Amino acid sequence: MEAAQRFEEKQRLAQLAENKDTLSSRGEELFRDPQTPVGGNRLGDVTLVEFFDYNCPYCRDVASVMAEAEAADPGLRIVYKEFPILGPNSVFAAKAALASERQGKYSEFHQLMMQSSGPADEASVIAAAETAGLDIEQLRIDMKGADIQAQISRNIDLALALRINGTPGFVIGEEILRGAADLATIQSLIDKARNTAIE
Repeated sequence: MEAAQRFEEKQRLAQLAENKDTLSSRGEELFRDPQTPVGGNRLGDVTLVEFFDYNCPYCRDVASVMAEAEAADPGLRIVYKEFPILGPNSVFAAKAALASERQGKYSEFHQLMMQSSGPADEASVIAAAETAGLDIEQLRIDMKGADIQAQISRNIDLALALRINGTPGFVIGEEILRGAADLATIQSLIDKARNTAIE
């Protein structure tokens, strides 16, 4: 039993070291990519990065946790990484979200998509865009931009480098959290990041 525990601890420490190396080498892209939408306090002292898919039910469940964390912490900066892994409708939704940023409506659109109970298909995405007050014709033009697809490709590459293979995924300080989390876990990691201030 003791040998198994030592092995697990060795594996855990190796994973932490690998995480730290990846976060260090890709930190600029992860935390400060100017093309990535940012919420919360843009000048906050702690950054939480979320990888998500609009068709992921766990991402929708954790959206209320994210809203609570943001409301409870005026120093929290949230970086939104579109990670559409659940099919073509997810890619369509991600492109619409990134294009909505060009019209200054990302936050409104994102919240509407996360509050939706049905699938994120073309009809629901366009309905959310209309409700958010987006110019739909311009949105469709912007969605076709090579830069939008490039952003999604970079996000996917970054997530995979961090071994985030599903949604949601979070990076807070030196911690990578794979899967949904409750408010206490998120706040604990925010506090830890604030205390170590590695960014």
